[in-house]
Amino acid sequence: MKNNYEIKNIAIQAIQEEAKAVAALAQYIDDDFVTVVDRILNLQGRVIVTGIGKSAIIAQKIVATLNSTGTPSIFMHAADAIHGDLGIIQQNDLIIAISKSGNTPEIKVLVPFLKQTKNVLVALVGNTESYLAKNADYILNTTVEKEACPNNLAPTSSTTAQLAMGDALAVVLQECRDFTDKDFAKYHPGGALGKKLYLRVGDLSDQNGKPSVQPQATVSDIIITITQFRLGAVAVLDADHILGIITDGDIRRMLEKHTDLATITAADIMGKSPKIIDKNELAANALHIMRENNITQLLVSDKGNYAGVIHIQDLLKEGII
Repeated sequence: MKNNYEIKNIAIQAIQEEAKAVAALAQYIDDDFVTVVDRILNLQGRVIVTGIGKSAIIAQKIVATLNSTGTPSIFMHAADAIHGDLGIIQQNDLIIAISKSGNTPEIKVLVPFLKQTKNVLVALVGNTESYLAKNADYILNTTVEKEACPNNLAPTSSTTAQLAMGDALAVVLQECRDFTDKDFAKYHPGGALGKKLYLRVGDLSDQNGKPSVQPQATVSDIIITITQFRLGAVAVLDADHILGIITDGDIRRMLEKHTDLATITAADIMGKSPKIIDKNELAANALHIMRENNITQLLVSDKGNYAGVIHIQDLLKEGII
């Protein structure tokens, strides 16, 4: 059994070895890489990514990243391809075959069939002298010096390099397409990530009601309103124009200073520079403002008029935080 120091050292060495492999990829960003980017940008079909073993798993991740950043892609398992899945490939598709050695039996069987389709074949390969590399139209070189595995056998550095090259390709394509956060949101409507990209302040504040008092409201009126809406704050309004905000913290501080409450009004207590956010802003922006100002709620406006309150608990419930 390894001691704590040895365990940490082994882990650090593995990370450093993989980091070294990824850093070395910079030297392989060549004219073939640029041409592949250009071919994909002008592609009328899809990108078909194939591989076997660990490379197949990397292929699936690359496909997921390409799809989510605006490049239509499909995964085709190399072993299944010769048993019917070659039908996935259409006339205008581009094929990326992933392999460390480029010489596995499955790849050697598959490549001639891929060539028969007359589609562009890109080898994302760790051996530029391999069968796959020599039969490809373009090469994305992912050669690594050694695996992070102590026996230099288990795919570790090599699969990390494949993944990084796929990410580099996806990022370049994303930049070339001017793929924005709004485009990204279209492909990520579910989960916390999707909500950060499309959920608006008004989607949440409209569910809360609109707690408000007039400037002349008494302390009793203010407390009743804050308690009724349970948002920890109330807006002070002149018609629909926001004059200020009173939080439950403001009430507590006022009670510490005053014993005679009969003459105190909302205008005496309110904060006169409340943080306000438009209802059409992203809910994620509301979170940023709350964190930046160490507050738990914001007043919401709609075309300059009071539209309600958004509370940090609203964001928690939606998984924005």
